[in-house]
Amino acid sequence: MEFKKIGVIGAGVMGIGVSVDLILNNLDVILIDTLEEQLEKAKKEILETIRFAPMLKKGSPKLSQEEVLARIKFSTDLNEVSDVDFVVENITEDWELKKDLYSKLDKICEKDICFGVDTSCLSITQVASATERVDKVIGIHFMNPVYLKPTLEVMKGFHTSEETIALTKDFLSQIGKNAIVVNDFPGFVSNRISHLFMNEAAFVIQDDLAQPKDVDEIFKKCFGHTMGPLETADLIGLDTVANSLKVLYESYQDPKFRCCPLLKKMVDAKLLGRKTGRGFYNYN
Repeated sequence: MEFKKIGVIGAGVMGIGVSVDLILNNLDVILIDTLEEQLEKAKKEILETIRFAPMLKKGSPKLSQEEVLARIKFSTDLNEVSDVDFVVENITEDWELKKDLYSKLDKICEKDICFGVDTSCLSITQVASATERVDKVIGIHFMNPVYLKPTLEVMKGFHTSEETIALTKDFLSQIGKNAIVVNDFPGFVSNRISHLFMNEAAFVIQDDLAQPKDVDEIFKKCFGHTMGPLETADLIGLDTVANSLKVLYESYQDPKFRCCPLLKKMVDAKLLGRKTGRGFYNYN
């Protein structure tokens, strides 16, 4: 199957990243968010990211602003995704919000359309339970920045069919992505490990053991990581990291997922990382 139009729900960091990647790969996008101001912000970031994409990734098309805007529609009306070929959902990691959203999507979209849950922690099986198409719900954990990452984690829920897995692989192949398929447990592989990594790095700062730059430099220069744990947390958003740790803690009841108090304090102070201009680093 050739995919042509994709519904992207949520115009935050990941929704923007997914939209950019889809446009760069000649797909049309319907980007949905509840807030007009967030959609305006998303439009600016999408245009800017695509403008610089050829400099950061060889082979990326050079698209004019007009060409980009011809491929994406911004809307607060969820009904706009009624005729898409696939849905990628990227809203916040909140079960009550997701439950309500998927119940609505289930009624709006055609019965053969698959729902890709771009989640880092929530159970795919739980999300699927909010629909009447449990076999067509699958997890897709895009990595940030999306268009620069050739491989991602795909999570199959208890009822996810082999047909849905194959269809999802075809969709991802169309945008140049390789899929590593894993089973469904909260946090899956990448976030069960990476969030412990970022959380412990926050504890290191709280304990005044080192400065953020030093922590990140150790992992970049000693272990060859592209980004350090605190840079990564700032990129993801400290609120997102804290929310994911909360989900992991509640899911496993394991104290190793206890969120660092400094991380909680920074979230309360709105020091969320790149998206607010300040986190463990200052971006202003």
